[in-house]
Amino acid sequence: MTRKKRAPKFRRQEWFRFAKLGEKWRKPRGKDSKMRLGIRGKSAVVSVGYRSPRSVRGIHPSGLIELLVHSPRNLEGLDAGKQAIRIASGVGGRKREHILARAKELGIKVLNPGGEKRGVKHTAQASV
Repeated sequence: MTRKKRAPKFRRQEWFRFAKLGEKWRKPRGKDSKMRLGIRGKSAVVSVGYRSPRSVRGIHPSGLIELLVHSPRNLEGLDAGKQAIRIASGVGGRKREHILARAKELGIKVLNPGGEKRGVKHTAQASV
C-alpha cells in the first residue's frame, strides 16, 4: 500500500490572528465555532478518516523503516534495503563517527548524519 501524497496541515483555530497561539493543534471547543461544526472553507479538524494505512504507518518518506541507534553494535544484522538508521540525540561525537563509519561499510542509510552543524565536514578536504 502507498502513502497519500499529502495530508492537510492541522492548525489551531485562529492561529493566524495571534502569534502566541502558535501552529500547534488544539481541538476547537467553542459553542459557536465554525471550525468545530465543520463549515466549508474553515480549516480541517483532526479525525480518524485522515489516518494513514497500517502498512505505511511509521515509515520514513524514503520508504525505509527507521531504527534508533545508540552504538555501533546496533548496526549488526540490519537490512540496508529495508531499514535506515537515526542516531540517538544523546550519542557523542566520537561514537557518532564510529557509527557513521560502520554504516558506510554496511551500506546503511543514516537519516541524521549531521556533520556540518557540529563543525565536522564528512567530505574530502583539499590539501594545502
